[in-house]
Amino acid sequence: MPIVHIYVWKGFSNEAKKKIIIGITKVFTEINIPEKAVEIVIHEIPMENWGIGGKQASEKEEFKNAKYHEYII
Repeated sequence: MPIVHIYVWKGFSNEAKKKIIIGITKVFTEINIPEKAVEIVIHEIPMENWGIGGKQASEKEEFKNAKYHEYII
């Protein structure tokens, strides 16, 4: 059974998490893996614990007001 780990910044809405779970499960069912066999774990990481380009994500100007959960379709 596949176990998928997803790492996101803290603050994803419950609705965004549901969409992630549904979407990833769909990918596996399309290759004939039973839906009930797919497990997904979402890890929420605070931005200060996530490094990008030698800096904390929380300190990078382009991410200061990031709301990436809004981009989940």
